[in-house]
Amino acid sequence: MALGKFLGLFLIHIALLLGLCFAGDPFVFYDFEVSYITASPLGVPQQVIAINNKFPGPTINATTNNNVVVNVRNKLDESLLIHWSGIQQRRSSWQDGLPGTNCPIPPKWNWTYQFQVKDQIGSFFYFPSLHFQRAAGGFGGFMINNRDIIPIPFDTPDGDITIMIGDWYTRNHTALRKALDAGKDLGMPDGVLINGKGPYRYNDTLVPDGIDYETINVHPGRTYRLRVHNVGISTSLNFRIQSHNLLLAETEGSYTVQQNYTSLDIHVGQSYSFLLTTDQNASTDYYIVASARMVNESLWKRVTGVAILRYSNSKGKAAGPLPDPPQDEYDKTFSMNQARSIRWNVSASGARPNPQGSFRYGSINVTEIYVLQNKPPVTIDGKRRTTLSGISFVNPATPIRLADQFKVKGVYKLDFPKAPLTGSPKMETSVINGTYRGFMEVILQNNDTKVQSYHMSGYAFFVVGMDYGEWSENSRGTYNKWDGIARTTTQVYPGAWTAILISLDNVGVWNLRTENLDSWYLGQETYVRVVNPEATNKTEFPMPDNVLYCGALSKLQKPQDISWATSITGGRSKLFFTVLMITSALLFLSR
Repeated sequence: MALGKFLGLFLIHIALLLGLCFAGDPFVFYDFEVSYITASPLGVPQQVIAINNKFPGPTINATTNNNVVVNVRNKLDESLLIHWSGIQQRRSSWQDGLPGTNCPIPPKWNWTYQFQVKDQIGSFFYFPSLHFQRAAGGFGGFMINNRDIIPIPFDTPDGDITIMIGDWYTRNHTALRKALDAGKDLGMPDGVLINGKGPYRYNDTLVPDGIDYETINVHPGRTYRLRVHNVGISTSLNFRIQSHNLLLAETEGSYTVQQNYTSLDIHVGQSYSFLLTTDQNASTDYYIVASARMVNESLWKRVTGVAILRYSNSKGKAAGPLPDPPQDEYDKTFSMNQARSIRWNVSASGARPNPQGSFRYGSINVTEIYVLQNKPPVTIDGKRRTTLSGISFVNPATPIRLADQFKVKGVYKLDFPKAPLTGSPKMETSVINGTYRGFMEVILQNNDTKVQSYHMSGYAFFVVGMDYGEWSENSRGTYNKWDGIARTTTQVYPGAWTAILISLDNVGVWNLRTENLDSWYLGQETYVRVVNPEATNKTEFPMPDNVLYCGALSKLQKPQDISWATSITGGRSKLFFTVLMITSALLFLSR
């Protein structure tokens, strides 16, 4: 009887303990097994990176403030990191999945990411960030829903559909990587995939027979939310659906002023939410198109993805030519004016870290200014490299954040220039020294001949201006100081500039890079280091218990015991029920 009372008290204490662990914001759990599969999206068998044997990978579905736990098992033959593009990782750059913050997950190991999608909503995606692996897949959608108490600024859609578009090569990512290492250009892509599949055979000459294509099934008279992500390598794509309007509603975590578009340019790394109303003749199918932009489109016709929108009572195939892209071959301002038309819906409810300050960004005093200039590739020490402001970034063997934690000297330099270097370009691990709670203005100057997309981890920045030519201080007179869109990835047109404003309120080490994968691989990036001089856990979470070690700290890394590799947090529910079962059995036996 005494044993029974003891076990009863034990059970109560365990239940209370685990209940406290579950208190607060809910958890969502995912297991990712990352491996190679053989697929033929463009009719040629090739090695593709799949997650849980799927290409693209599963969509992560979370709600504002959820804690997301993803256990990643690396079954590739090379190291791996997963980057959660657009997820701000508030107070925890440890979870960002980039070489400046994380040691890679070795082959046959697994590692558990755990982070909170704090004060965020919207449409994002994840992808592998090392070794040019994104060119082989490994990507998937990441949606963050509003909490029930926060209304969305449109009627609840009848369905939510994720669409991944991107240019694609039939060469493996290892072959593409070798070409870049050898100083070669990748050349024209072999096609465009939509949700991992090749084009519908709209043209017998351009599209071979037997290619599997994507079909989006809908019902007539309904409204669907389409989350469209350009997960490609380096090609801007124009997205459109035959005979249908696209009502823009959100981009990368910000609700937009709602506007109808017949098509929209989506640049590499960008994400948009459209509301699609199925109000056309329901007896036929319609083309969904993603075609190359900012190129000689007559030569790039094969770089076109085509899927099918199928009404539930359709009786006929899509017919006629593909819907036309914008006819602006001689009007370089069309796409830029379209980008300028995307405005922030400042009256919409939604999660944001600083609701009051967010509306006043135009009146906040700028504390630091950086002009980041990119040019066509250059040769440095016999190697073909890309640069930002004359510096080609070299990823250190010891991640920057880890080096700070253990006070390892000589890993990087806090000397990134505020203006482009005037001397010869150089290869260095040069980092921007950001001021905690500062307000940074960054001018992205593209002196290359192709569109560049730029992304910054840890933040949503305000896109306040863009124009052709060289930026000058007089350019500030054109800035949008009221409803410039807050997002994580912006385009910079060739021979043009884009200005962004960033409130540096998130402590950590944050990547600022081009999303054009070939240029990123060759060094067109840096990091912004934001440190709270008071060093408190209120502004940055402690180093996670399962941190991996590499570089100068390799000796600290212990061999992995797979049985303990999963997150303790991830096992809480299993632990709870295991304790319940064991204790119940002991109580029964003690009678």
